[in-house]
Amino acid sequence: MMVINALKNYVKQHLFHSQISERDSVTAYDIWSKNYDEQPGNLMLDMDEALFCKLLQGLPIHQKKVADIGCGTGRHWQRMLDAKPTKLTGFDVSSGMLRRLEQKHPGAETYQITDNFFKDIPAKSYDTIVSMLTVAHIKNIGEALQSWCRILKPKADILITDFHPSTLAFGGKRTFRHDNATIAIQNFVHLTSTIKEVLLTHGFRLVAQEELTINESVRHYYEQQNALHVYDTYKGFPIIYGMHLRRGNDTE
Repeated sequence: MMVINALKNYVKQHLFHSQISERDSVTAYDIWSKNYDEQPGNLMLDMDEALFCKLLQGLPIHQKKVADIGCGTGRHWQRMLDAKPTKLTGFDVSSGMLRRLEQKHPGAETYQITDNFFKDIPAKSYDTIVSMLTVAHIKNIGEALQSWCRILKPKADILITDFHPSTLAFGGKRTFRHDNATIAIQNFVHLTSTIKEVLLTHGFRLVAQEELTINESVRHYYEQQNALHVYDTYKGFPIIYGMHLRRGNDTE
């Protein structure tokens, strides 16, 4: 399994003319689910883990009802379960990813997403939504965020991480290897300002925002892929961001 590296994929696609087949997120993640959890040395997943852990410190989920939208195989579930939420529910478009989550966490409550509306979920059902590396897969992000606000309680938190829109706009792709071919997953560029604007109209305020860049701390990922020329070109480039927004006061 090759390291996910949006910038490296950009260079490979544009300079070396590698053949990349793009798939919609449902098809792609159903394929990828078979070995998604077997990715040592994956730059994006490691950066997402670090960013999630940092933002989680300011997110009170003890005895809260949490919805993980774009949960995948439940990469962050053990860490959240250790905080003892009242309820943790996984939502994803891929049935393959959900089955892997259920294998790791028997009895988990999961739902397969088929649209942006969460029609089977009553209003004010959750205290918290977390969504990791997901929002750029959603074409109509405004529609989705309005639905998230509907299923959240009046006092609620949203935690988001994803590929930095600058990376995606520059041609970065999420890719993985399957049957000796490279598959790219369809993405849509959503500015962080757009996401914040939608949520601010629903009473949220920004608690924390972080972004990670390509710097000396990740140089070894490029060394392992014999791609130090890519590192040198894109050092300092933002690659992933995270945001924590809150509706209501700070009283738990």
